[in-house]
Amino acid sequence: MTHTEIEINAELVRDLLRDQHPDLADRPVRLGARGWDNQLWRVGDDLAVRLPWATLSADALLRKEHDWLPALAPRLPLPVPVPQRLGEPSERFPRPWIVTTWVAGTPADRAPATRAAEAADSLAAFLTALHRPAPDGAPTGRDRGGPLTDHAEGFARSLASATESGLISDPDAVRAVWEDAVAAPAWAGPAIWLHGDLHPANVLTTDGTFCGVIDFGDLCAGDPACDLAAAWLLLPDGAVDRFHDACQPAPDPATLRRARGWAVLKALVCISIGDAGDHGRPGGKPTWGPPGHASLRRLTTTPDQSGSPASQK
Repeated sequence: MTHTEIEINAELVRDLLRDQHPDLADRPVRLGARGWDNQLWRVGDDLAVRLPWATLSADALLRKEHDWLPALAPRLPLPVPVPQRLGEPSERFPRPWIVTTWVAGTPADRAPATRAAEAADSLAAFLTALHRPAPDGAPTGRDRGGPLTDHAEGFARSLASATESGLISDPDAVRAVWEDAVAAPAWAGPAIWLHGDLHPANVLTTDGTFCGVIDFGDLCAGDPACDLAAAWLLLPDGAVDRFHDACQPAPDPATLRRARGWAVLKALVCISIGDAGDHGRPGGKPTWGPPGHASLRRLTTTPDQSGSPASQK
């Protein structure tokens, strides 16, 4: 974490707008959220300013969203934060920033989806619309959308740490899901557009189902299994099969095996961040633990696409 030395507050946001986008400067400004990479400040009822604050990589991620997301957004069936303006570095704030549309809803880590059928259909429709072949020159993921084998060491460390902390009751079952996913045939299709970061804090809910998807900083092209993993993290019990049936085209068995591996990786991250939040450690978020634990429970107690329970592999 590399927090900016400049205090970000409503006065700074108004000054930046006055300097570069004066037609927006008289709108009410209030804090929306502080995320991993950016702070989000609402501007009126329909816009938001996103400013990098906690990571050095955030600048490039914001510019990537500004360059690519406006062309993708019109085809997506859920609201997304569409970039409207770009703010350039200045003496007041030496990093780029963007103005986007505001997406209403509550993050799913705080208000999980409860209407299983509606949520499964909504997530499937969103990924069906997004998962199209990406053009030449599309961004590659920082560590998303490539081979699972690239994450073997990270998986081993995460599982060992969670096990030693008493957070995993059956590490052998978790390892079995991972090993089966790594053994699955690699993606042989074209590079597909991916959100790249579909964890519960980046998907919004209202009335028990999904109503928006935010934070496209990890937008990239690669293996769709990376995004399909979200079903185990986001959906209520019993909804994953409906999600797979609703996806078009239907994911092949090898892709679903790889998706289970991505889901294990993401679940372990959620569990770690949730535990840090439970103990008051920096960067921790208590609301991330429950979806991570629920995901591992589903992955280790339900059959994979070959019909064999993961715990028996």
